[in-house]
Amino acid sequence: MTRTAFLVGRALVGVACPLTLAATLSASPAAAQVAVDARVSEAVEVVRVWLDAQRDYERIPSIAASIVHDQELVWSGAVGLAHPDAGVAATPTTLYSICSISKLFTSVALMQLRDRGLVDLRDPVSKHLPWFTLEQHFEGSAPITVEGILTHSAGLPRESDQPYWSAPDFPFPTREEIISGLANQETLYPAWKYFQYSNLGLTLAGEIVRARSGMAYDAYVRANVLEPLGLTNTYPEIPEQHRGGQLATGYSALDRQGVREEQPFFQAKGIAPAAGYASTVEDLAKFASWQFRLTGDGNEVLDAHTLAEMHRVHYVDPGWNTYWGLGFTVMRSGDETFVGHGGSCPGFRSQLLMQEDRKVATVVMANAMVDAGRYARGIYNLVKDAIKEAASKSGAAATDGTETAARGGAMDVLSAVSPDGPAEIGVQETLDLAPYLGTYSVQPWGGETAAVRWKGGLALLSLPTENPVGALTRLQHVEGDVFRRIRSDEAPGEEVVFERDAAGRVTGYRQFGNLSPRVR
Repeated sequence: MTRTAFLVGRALVGVACPLTLAATLSASPAAAQVAVDARVSEAVEVVRVWLDAQRDYERIPSIAASIVHDQELVWSGAVGLAHPDAGVAATPTTLYSICSISKLFTSVALMQLRDRGLVDLRDPVSKHLPWFTLEQHFEGSAPITVEGILTHSAGLPRESDQPYWSAPDFPFPTREEIISGLANQETLYPAWKYFQYSNLGLTLAGEIVRARSGMAYDAYVRANVLEPLGLTNTYPEIPEQHRGGQLATGYSALDRQGVREEQPFFQAKGIAPAAGYASTVEDLAKFASWQFRLTGDGNEVLDAHTLAEMHRVHYVDPGWNTYWGLGFTVMRSGDETFVGHGGSCPGFRSQLLMQEDRKVATVVMANAMVDAGRYARGIYNLVKDAIKEAASKSGAAATDGTETAARGGAMDVLSAVSPDGPAEIGVQETLDLAPYLGTYSVQPWGGETAAVRWKGGLALLSLPTENPVGALTRLQHVEGDVFRRIRSDEAPGEEVVFERDAAGRVTGYRQFGNLSPRVR
């Protein structure tokens, strides 16, 4: 297999535009203003700078991402290469394996059949799958039910009886091999006792869809979920016809030499309902938008009350550290609740993260074994406040003169600061921040610092970082090329002085007298 260190071949692609869905959207006038709002634009640019740096420092072939607010695709973009050996850049329409995010589509399909009266959550799995002969190892256990497999609380083993996560060939089983392998398996726990994530369980959910619909699983999902939502770039099985083209090439985790190895093409076969799908960040953005608009008494693919039921916690592990809805993971961070799912397959990682109160979703896909969830959370934290502010303007265009400036086309309006005291209120000046924007070396102490626009002013972003919001240091302009760090209590700190060459180009900055030279 090809061994590639990913030290060269930089590529950055990005777009911002409204979502186009097959169904009629009910976007408000305010929704159409979010992507072009000045504060949102600057936050998105910080996202792009962060992803670009992380791709290099973690030697990731490519990262694609999208940001959704309600019915608007605020941004989608990609950094890096879909096919490093061929030098092919990734784009927002590059296909990635989304692995376990597949479970969400299977769960939606199964709940459609529930709403039609063909399945009940309390039904034993064996009622719909007579061949389900896995041995119940625990006397007196509750039955293995449809709800149990959707919440990973049925006591099932994690996998079918085949070693399909084993390199180098990843021998995923056929449907027939999964069924025959049940004779060699038994329950791991009593039903409802513990949370045990189970690809076998969601594979069985897909089999119930097949049995109760009378259609092949992939045909049912295409006709009843994917096509109605306009998800034209989502496939229930990795599409071999796009191998080497639209479908990215997957790579391993880093080894001790800092190298990622190319992974072989795979298809999940019988495990496809749990882990087989491929999609793009823009298609999963559409999937998120559908969930944000399906409220009240609405009915589009699912009844709105059914979707709400799926997003609600149905099982809590006894350790109180894992919460699961019907197919969806439910997460809590601070005072916010998120729903979604992650995916991890040979050579690929992905994350769909949705915050329903704000109607903000972030999607991340990578063709390497990295923490996609960390990236989805980092993007969300960078953009959430700016999107909230933009949405609250009810469609009114920015009137403070900074909307164009945030995209680099005009001068920036900044609050002035006294050299010896707190920032003065109401004092403003006009300053072009564009000459300062760029990347500065902080070696040997760290990687680099990027000067970026943030909250209408200039900020320094330490890179690489797992927490981009926490790595931002805001600056307040004093005069000329002199700024001061803004402390957490909003008081001014030490000076940050930018230097220029004879041609007037910014070449570096000094903080505490020490020089950080410009590198990009």
